[in-house]
Amino acid sequence: MVRETVPDEATPASPADRLRASATEPGILAVAMGVMNIATYGFQILASRTLGPASFGAFAAVMNMLLLIGVGQLALQATAARRISAAPGDVRGIERATLRLTYRSSLALGIAMLVLAPAVNALLRLDNLAMAALLAVIAVPHTILGGQAGVLQGERRWRPLALLYLAAGVPRLLLGGALIMLRPDPFLALVGVGLGALVPVAVGAVALRRPRGGAATAMPRLPGLAAEAGHKALALLAFVALCNVDLIIARNVLDEHDAGQYAAGLILTKAVLFLPQFVVVIAFPSLATADERRRALVRGLGLITVCGVATIVGVSLFSSLALVFVGGEEYAETQGDLWLFAVLGLLLALIQMLVYAVLATEGRVVSWLPWVAVVVISVAGSMAETVTALVTTVVIVNAVLTAVLLAIAVRGSKPKAQRGSKPKAQRTSREH
Repeated sequence: MVRETVPDEATPASPADRLRASATEPGILAVAMGVMNIATYGFQILASRTLGPASFGAFAAVMNMLLLIGVGQLALQATAARRISAAPGDVRGIERATLRLTYRSSLALGIAMLVLAPAVNALLRLDNLAMAALLAVIAVPHTILGGQAGVLQGERRWRPLALLYLAAGVPRLLLGGALIMLRPDPFLALVGVGLGALVPVAVGAVALRRPRGGAATAMPRLPGLAAEAGHKALALLAFVALCNVDLIIARNVLDEHDAGQYAAGLILTKAVLFLPQFVVVIAFPSLATADERRRALVRGLGLITVCGVATIVGVSLFSSLALVFVGGEEYAETQGDLWLFAVLGLLLALIQMLVYAVLATEGRVVSWLPWVAVVVISVAGSMAETVTALVTTVVIVNAVLTAVLLAIAVRGSKPKAQRGSKPKAQRTSREH
């Protein structure tokens, strides 16, 4: 599925075009992303209720691994969008180069994951090599989707991009839901995910079937394009790893039943994380503009906090209703911890906003901080013996990370005059 898409710097446009875009495009993207996320988590809820704790724990572990290897998708999308936005006159060459790199990268990733299937099977304790192999197959269209979305995003083709988002969520719910309703089996659930992954790729192929207008231009060199995508992948991998490392730990330190209970709680976490994703989409252009950066950061973090706090309060007051959301009575053992899972979702949403604020300014200084948190969670979480202990550990580590990133982001959002008067050449040399 398509996780955390962010528009890059805008291409030159007339005042009328900018006014019209500001009135319609954010709304189109927000609605499409909202439907995609609702459909995606609707499928997760259906799977949790249909498969039961033990089987759902295995399926959820595979889905989180798919998110982890989906960093390549996110990096290709960010690279394509930035390149096209920065050089709209070279769109045809950049599009060809991006898609060529996308196809090669997706095939290489699929082959690599197929070779690593036995290791994935052992790491996630699946006891099902076919599921690990199917994950490798799904990685191919999953990665292709990133390059297609990046081209559409960079060209500001918002309606096809919105359709791409819809196709990334709704077919998974319909196809995957139908299969597991016929036979509750984690492998069939993953088959549904694979079939659903083909639909947005088809939508993207149709949207990109004709060359863009304008004169033909030379393609960027693939090594340079790949290097940029690789750098972005490392930065995004840190955040994706942070969002998913705890489930892998749960699969290894908790028994099968408790791991399934933890996986169900993470449904709520991911909902709190991704439902306000539109805030990042709308705020990103302003985050990339020096004069608007601080205001956009404050407003974005404020809106995410309001949404998250409201969810936490609602879950605390209506925990029985929240339990229905994560899978029902089979997961009743997590009811008392659901508010903690909601807190975790809020912290991750704030971290996501802060990470993209850094990406918007081409910053690289703090990209390693989430990796530190991943290591701390891995070490401290390995000592947890219960669901409550593990989620509490993860919440504490993410709270500390949020505070550190917030301090750095606030300092970086200040006008240059308030951050010191070092010569430009000296600042540039330090930044690079």
